[in-house]
Amino acid sequence: MFLRPSAIDRRGFLSLTSLAFSGLALSGCAISRAPLERIARSYGPLEPDPAGLLDLPPGFSYRVISQLGDAMDDGLRVPDHADGMGAFHIDADRVALVRNHELEPKHAASGAFATPAGTGHGFDRGADGGWLPGGTTTLVYNQRTGKVERQHLSLAGTIRNCAGGTTPWGSWLTCEEDVSRAGNGLGEDHGWVFEVPAHHPGRVEALPLRAMGRFNHEAAAVDPRTGIVYLTEDRPNGLFYRFLPDRPGRLAAGGRLQALAFRDSGRAADSRNWTSPQLAPGEWLDTRWIDIAGPDSANDDLRLRGHEAGAALFARGEGIHFGEGEVYFCCTSGGAAQLSQIFRYQPSAREGRQGETDAPGRLQIFVESTDKSMLNFGDNLTVAPTGDLFVCEDQYTEVVDNHIRGVSPDGQIYNFARLRVQTELAGVCFSPDGRSMFVNLYSPAKTLCISGPWQGI
Repeated sequence: MFLRPSAIDRRGFLSLTSLAFSGLALSGCAISRAPLERIARSYGPLEPDPAGLLDLPPGFSYRVISQLGDAMDDGLRVPDHADGMGAFHIDADRVALVRNHELEPKHAASGAFATPAGTGHGFDRGADGGWLPGGTTTLVYNQRTGKVERQHLSLAGTIRNCAGGTTPWGSWLTCEEDVSRAGNGLGEDHGWVFEVPAHHPGRVEALPLRAMGRFNHEAAAVDPRTGIVYLTEDRPNGLFYRFLPDRPGRLAAGGRLQALAFRDSGRAADSRNWTSPQLAPGEWLDTRWIDIAGPDSANDDLRLRGHEAGAALFARGEGIHFGEGEVYFCCTSGGAAQLSQIFRYQPSAREGRQGETDAPGRLQIFVESTDKSMLNFGDNLTVAPTGDLFVCEDQYTEVVDNHIRGVSPDGQIYNFARLRVQTELAGVCFSPDGRSMFVNLYSPAKTLCISGPWQGI
C-alpha cells in the first residue's frame, strides 16, 4: 500500500487508505451488536506502559515530542489544552503539525505568553490587554531523527480552538467551540473558523471565515474533488453543515452554508436515536441540503432555524475525516445508550451542483455503540495506513479510562491504545507517508509520536 515518502502526499495517502472502506454498506448493524470481547481483530493485547502514560500493543512505542511549558523558537512557550491536530508533508523525513489549543480567557496563565502583553498578529484581546490564549502552534518534526526542529505560535487571540481539519491545499482549518459575544472584556464576537497555512514560518493574520457560520464549531473536512467543506457542531441538538465555496480553495472569498436534511419528509429529522430508533445502523437514507441564511448568526440560532426548516439533529458532532468519496464523523452522545455514533456520508456525484436532487447523497450510521467497551464518547478520528478508522475517546468520569479504538473495514472494533492518566486523547492523525501516528494528551498538554508495525494486522 505504501509508496516512497517523496512520492505520496496527504491527499494521495487518504485516497489509498480509504479505499478499504468503499465496500462497507451495512457493517454498522454488525458493529452495533458485537461486544468488544467477542471481536478478535487487533494488533495484540495492550502492554502496560512502565511510564504509566499510554499502553500500546507489542512492537509499538511512543515518544513525547512536545509538552506544556516547552520553550518555542519564537520566545513563547507551549500552551496547554492540546486538542485537534493535522499533519502535512514537508519532505521525505519532515512533517509539519498544526495543533489546536482549546483555551478560554480564564486560561491566560496556561497560554503561550508569560505576560498579558503580546505583539504580532492576533484576533482578539482580553480585559487585561493581552491576546486571548486560544489558537494554534505549529511544529516541524523530523521522523528520522525523532526531533522537533522548530515550533512556534501560529494563531493567537481566539477562544476554545477545539478541532478542525486539513485542506488539500496545505492549510489547517481551526474551529472555535465558543460563541461568546463582544463585550465583558472581549472586543470581537467569537464562533468562527480560521485558516492557518501549515508551512507559514510565523504567526498568521487571524481572519475569521464568517461565511462558514458562527456556531459552536467542532471539526471540518474538505472534499478534494469539489473543495466543499463539511462541518460538525458540538451541541446536543447540533446540525451537520456543508460550505459551498464561491472559489474552491479560496474560502475567504465566501460561499453558501447549508445543513443536511433527509430527503424523505416522512422520516423524523432526528438522527440521535435517544428515545426511539429513528435511523437503524447500516440503513442508508437519501439526503438534501437546506440553505442557512444569515450565517454570521448574532443569536447563535443557526441550528434552531435549520431544524425548523427540516435539517436533521445530531448529538454533539465531533471529529470528521474525508476519505475516498465519503465522510466519517463522530457524534459523542448519539445512540440509545448515548455512548457514540459514527456516521458515514457519501456525497452525490453532483454534490453542490445542478442535478444533485436527481442523484442525492446518502447517510448511514456506521457505528452506534451499545456498550462502553465498544466506544465510549468518540471524539477525534482519522484513517490508519491499513484503512482502519482510529477514534479517540473523550469521557470524563471519576476515573478516566480513555482509549484509541480501531474500527476495521470489515466492521470489527478493537483497542489500539489505553490512556493511563486523567485526561483525554485528541488530535489523532498520521504523517502523510503513514510512518507515524501523532496524538495529543489534552492537559497537561503533550504531543506524542507513535511508531510501530502499522501493517501488522
